[in-house]
Order: sequence, then C-alpha cells, then structure tokens
Amino acid sequence: MQPKYPNVNQLLHQNAQAKAYYDKLPDYVQESIQQRAQGVNSFESLCHYAENLTRGDG
Repeated sequence: MQPKYPNVNQLLHQNAQAKAYYDKLPDYVQESIQQRAQGVNSFESLCHYAENLTRGDG
C-alpha cells in the first residue's frame, strides 16, 4: 500500500515519482489537482484523478 500524505503539496515534495508525473501534466490538470489538494494524498490518487481529467483529451 502506498503512503498517504496530508495533501498533494506534501506528496509532491516528498515523492519524486509523483513530482515527475505531476510536472508532465497539462497546466489545467495541475490547477484542478491543486484545487482539491486535500483529496489527492497518494501517488495512486494523483494518477487516478489526472486520468479522469484527461480522459476526454487526445
């Protein structure tokens, strides 16, 4: 099971894999993630939320 962090900012600060993934996301996805920072507290939740936001892209 992946570690949980208090919010997305702590996740990005302490998890290099999550930071690298986040940095590759489009700006609008990053902004949406920041708006619900408390709900994104693991690498898994970061990926899941980003995938939901980008599902209609491409």
